Amino acid sequence: MIDIVKKRWEGRSQMSKYMDIQKKKISSKKVLVFIVCFFIAFIMIIPFIWMISTSFKAKTEIFTVPIQWIPKVFRTVNYETIFNKIPFITYFFNTAKITISITALQVLTCSMAAFSFAKLNFPGRDKLFLAYLGTMMVPWHAIMIPQFMVIQKLGLYDNHLSLILTGGFSAFGVFILRQNMLNIPNSLIEAAKIDGCGPIRIYSQIVLPLTKTGLATLIALTFTSVWNDYMGPMIYLDTDTKKTIQLGLAVFKREFSTDFGAIMAGSVISLIPIVIVYAFAQKYIVDGVATTGIKG
Repeated sequence: MIDIVKKRWEGRSQMSKYMDIQKKKISSKKVLVFIVCFFIAFIMIIPFIWMISTSFKAKTEIFTVPIQWIPKVFRTVNYETIFNKIPFITYFFNTAKITISITALQVLTCSMAAFSFAKLNFPGRDKLFLAYLGTMMVPWHAIMIPQFMVIQKLGLYDNHLSLILTGGFSAFGVFILRQNMLNIPNSLIEAAKIDGCGPIRIYSQIVLPLTKTGLATLIALTFTSVWNDYMGPMIYLDTDTKKTIQLGLAVFKREFSTDFGAIMAGSVISLIPIVIVYAFAQKYIVDGVATTGIKG
């Protein structure tokens, strides 16, 4: 009896030792992954640190060797230059107007289309969805000229509506939200129907509140894409007072190509809204992207 107890005790001791070894291996792997991720993040953030540092330097300090990461004196002359040489505030508000309008319109159109493809049953639903996704395979450059001709015929050239209407729909946004909505149990939809809820009420009061991760992902990606867009505004906008911040910075670079401090100052200001959006939406973005491909 004593021998049996000793053997069991030795077996448990060996098992605990084995578990401790496995835990040490797992922890060492986590540390290694953390170090690699930290190194990659550090490399990626270096250009942004240099950009912010340069925006506060004088011209003679920008290309000094070795690099002076922290300026001896923080000068705001570059920010004053970017505001005085071009109508930067006008460009900023034009960009904000277009970006917010397109983002809001995409949230509405994409969520309604995704709800139809995910929770409504109608003939040819899946085939229509595949055909809609097929439009993602067509590069924008292939439809650029026909789209421009349509906008011109409608009298929307040199108008912010040309960008808002052409950017208010997204097959990619529908795909993200549909995959997110597929995770919502159909039993909730059926229970709502029994209680007398129609499709609009189900969409607005049940489905949308449960699709926060997908909506946050769509908002962040759309906001960033539209805010940084250069080609669209360049094609459809001509009047200087209607141009966006990206066009304004391009104009400034052409006229003052050697004023790198002012260029960096404008770039820093243009990045602030994107950083704010990602700061508020970051906790939803990873979950939204991760759940995109769970169901099909």
